[in-house]
Amino acid sequence: MRHTCEAEVLIERPPEAVWAVVADVTRVGEWSGECRGCRWEEGATEPVAGARFRGRNRRGGLRWTRLNEVIVADPPRELVWRTVPSGPYPDSVEWRLTLHAEGAATRVTESYRIVRIPKVMEWVISTFFPPHRDRTRDLQKDLGRLRALVDESGEATPCHRERRRTR
Repeated sequence: MRHTCEAEVLIERPPEAVWAVVADVTRVGEWSGECRGCRWEEGATEPVAGARFRGRNRRGGLRWTRLNEVIVADPPRELVWRTVPSGPYPDSVEWRLTLHAEGAATRVTESYRIVRIPKVMEWVISTFFPPHRDRTRDLQKDLGRLRALVDESGEATPCHRERRRTR
């Protein structure tokens, strides 16, 4: 099981336009293949260090939620959060999105790093959930959906919004 994965994409929009989408965690479900949606927790309304949000996830027939905490929010350059270990989920994964201007475009890099995982949990994931052994392809697909989502206004295109709702 890989403990780190990374993918990148070039989006033909400036970093501020891309940031407007990625920094709104309530929109992650629009471009993530596994996360179905997020909501801010504990009165948080924007990404700042210490802000928390809960993600609803689905992979095949499995569904779960995770509490997340923002570690770094440096607009429009970097957003980092980690899953908070609790209850049946004693693991912690750090997710990072970095945005680098390349002329009028933005190179977006998405990565994750497993910070903490019990050996038995790693064995179960490696044995019974092969897609989670190496998430590089998933990250590439996420970034492809993000690129499709960010249009000239930096907002979701109506056809993309509709497609995600019908899943």
